[in-house]
Amino acid sequence: MTVSTAARTSPVVTHFAARAGDHNDRAMQGSGMIAAELASRLDTAPVVVGTPEPALCTNWKDELAAARPALRAMAQQYEHVFHSGGTPVTALSRCAVALATLPVLAKYRPDAVVVWFDAHADLNTPESTTTGYLGGLALSGPLGMWDTGLGDGLKAENVILCGARDIDPPEQSLIDQGVVTLLGMGPALTTRLRAAIAGRPVYVHIDCDVLEPGIVPTDYVVPHGLTLEDLNALADVLAEHEVVGLEIGEFEAGEGLTGNDTTSPGPLLDALQPLLEGAALGCSGRRTD
Repeated sequence: MTVSTAARTSPVVTHFAARAGDHNDRAMQGSGMIAAELASRLDTAPVVVGTPEPALCTNWKDELAAARPALRAMAQQYEHVFHSGGTPVTALSRCAVALATLPVLAKYRPDAVVVWFDAHADLNTPESTTTGYLGGLALSGPLGMWDTGLGDGLKAENVILCGARDIDPPEQSLIDQGVVTLLGMGPALTTRLRAAIAGRPVYVHIDCDVLEPGIVPTDYVVPHGLTLEDLNALADVLAEHEVVGLEIGEFEAGEGLTGNDTTSPGPLLDALQPLLEGAALGCSGRRTD
């Protein structure tokens, strides 16, 4: 693979430090660890949005109301990044922050495909959710399936779910209808991802529970996930395209679910290094084979 450096942009590291539908406080701490590592690798200081507050662990409506000021500030940060020609490289606490980031992406880069790495589809709505968890509504909001108060505009044909394997019936119905594309676990995932992207620019969302449990600490534990080697191979495929942004969420600090002490984000970001390089270049890698 050869990469042209004709169209460089500046990666902008943003740390969303506030709560956004949290069950506990650990991802608010973990997002700071991710942000620090991103800033070190990209040699830039992070912009911090919001401040940590105790997790509420309540229903989606109250969680959204509590998080809305910080989410609006996050949307304003993304407006600034895209308007100034930067590339957002973002550490999230929870995946619900995508309620703020993806509508702005859709405004500035309607040509980009969102590759959503997550054990879950996050396509529930306030009407279909059985848990009331705000994170389970994180992708449906930007798709305009319900009114979040934070905007929408993301086109369903520009969404690729990758690695989802804990899918609720209403979400599965959308997938079966072809509303969104699912690349499930299985053979030739890199080949299937390349074909689904079809040369388009990419914005990448990483929910850490897409990984096999125990690799990093996460709130949800869903077996049969990606290894870091799998993620690295997929990152190589993504870096063949124009990388217009990256957001990483659901990395929990503190005691992990396997009983380990705090896990370093270093190995995770090693696996994602091709994407970080792509974001720094701001251009498309062209395959020569």
